[in-house]
Amino acid sequence: MFKLMNFVQPTSIDEAYSILMEKNNNTLIGGSAFLRMGKKRIGTAIELSKLNLRYIREDKDEFEIGAMTTFRDIEIHKELNSYFDGVIGKSLKGIIGIQFRNVVTIGATLFSRYGFSDLITSLLALNVDVNLYKGGRMKLCEFMEKPYEKDMLLSIYIKKDNRKVIYKDIRRSSSDYPILNLSVSKFNNEFKIVIGARPVNAIIAKKSSKFISENPINEENLNKMCQLIEDEVSFGSDMRASALYRREVCKTLLKRAVSEV
Repeated sequence: MFKLMNFVQPTSIDEAYSILMEKNNNTLIGGSAFLRMGKKRIGTAIELSKLNLRYIREDKDEFEIGAMTTFRDIEIHKELNSYFDGVIGKSLKGIIGIQFRNVVTIGATLFSRYGFSDLITSLLALNVDVNLYKGGRMKLCEFMEKPYEKDMLLSIYIKKDNRKVIYKDIRRSSSDYPILNLSVSKFNNEFKIVIGARPVNAIIAKKSSKFISENPINEENLNKMCQLIEDEVSFGSDMRASALYRREVCKTLLKRAVSEV
């Protein structure tokens, strides 16, 4: 359980950022679902519910989703899930339970870059930007590769390009954290392969994506793609699975996902 020394609810984004930067241990909190699972001492907890950051907006080009939007909001949003074969909603359904998904926010999840995140893995296969208070708007993949810097994630943007996407995962039980997850998308004959829960951060497998984009989909090339995955994606061991198990499971799930796309 985490401990708060002070708790504030700012009424403007500028005020929230100002408080955040006052001390090193001042921290933004969203639904606090994952914070409750560990031990942390927070100087001032900055709760963002008064900043109107819980929304899903749509225009002709993209969806904009506010940082305080919950996983459940996304999971049941009809218009958003009519795109990309409903992959975003599908990737969230295995996360613990509805009560939990009613609390977890996308801003906290993305900014924390949780290695086990199903949402990050599915979003990296799409054309997604993040909008930061200080850092401005940038590609999600660029944000994931940047060193940590104190900032506020305000929203994300998902381009409506109608790409084909598949998400797959494996779990010990239906509501457990994933042992491994992955997503594969195809847009203008170009594949994008994303491997997550390795158990560290999700990563775009660029060499494997390029290879399968440039070659016919057959058993020989699928096997070559998996060999490239072994070379460019590292897998680790933890209490849920060994690195070897993750690597072998990845090959099977990846072949299925590419073939289905």
